[in-house]
Amino acid sequence: MAGVWLLLVLFLLGSAEAGKLLVIPSDGSHWLGMKPIVEELGRRGNQVVVVIPEASLSMGPSQNTTTLTYPVNYTKAELEAGLADTINTLLSVDISTDLAKFQAFIISLDLLQSFIVRNAEGLLFNKDLMNKLQDYSFDAILTDPFEPTGAIAGEYLSIPAIYMQINHPCGVDALASQCPVPASYVPQPLTHFTDHMNLWQRSVNLVRTLMQPMACRHLFTHADEIASRVLQRKTSMVEIMSRAALWFMRFDFALEFPRPVMPNMVMIGATVSQKPKPLSKSISKATPPPKHMNEYSKELFLNACTFLK
Repeated sequence: MAGVWLLLVLFLLGSAEAGKLLVIPSDGSHWLGMKPIVEELGRRGNQVVVVIPEASLSMGPSQNTTTLTYPVNYTKAELEAGLADTINTLLSVDISTDLAKFQAFIISLDLLQSFIVRNAEGLLFNKDLMNKLQDYSFDAILTDPFEPTGAIAGEYLSIPAIYMQINHPCGVDALASQCPVPASYVPQPLTHFTDHMNLWQRSVNLVRTLMQPMACRHLFTHADEIASRVLQRKTSMVEIMSRAALWFMRFDFALEFPRPVMPNMVMIGATVSQKPKPLSKSISKATPPPKHMNEYSKELFLNACTFLK
């Protein structure tokens, strides 16, 4: 019922009634892909409030929205330096064997542990800001589950959650939604396998699939602790995300390996933050120029919602 109401109020084309949407994005490409859709929802008359940290790589005020900021214990320069160190570490890891690839996967989880919770306490323990968000009486929250901050905030505010993600490091979308992930043809992250695996590769992939819950518990060790403190009960990120109203997946099976999806998962394709340059006159006369990718993504997003109502 909550999902239907969200669709009717927030995304139905031509709706006369506007909704209140809270947006807590993740930095970098996660926000750049979400921003065009957020601005479009604001343009359509919804009250959209975007909550971001004072220091970030790419986030800032966006059109047709209200932006709220909260203090964090790092600067943009420190964030850039930390990100560069993380990338250099990941690029220097050996992946020449299946064992090395698994070790690289564990290293990536270790590096991401502190990275994904760097904003959590800054927002969730900011009583003034959380009380202000409570007073808005939002209809829903749109967030990227790459960082757990938005998911915990949505649970605290008791509002339906819409997640927009690319590929999660530990595949929490499959775990939380109980979506089937057949190990016979769905490669696990950083295995570098395809959907055509030999017996050895299938065996390795099966072991990795069985270890997926352990990987998520490892990745969300600190996030689970923060969530339990904020909600004042023992909980986990997998449990919180299992109550998602909708999952908007920023990929499609033209580029990804096909796999099962749940009824509340909608493929919206890739999104970009900049309009491509127009085609030259010689080309445009022969072939009509295609729609800009970000406009296409917005239409796909809204049309999917309308189709599901």
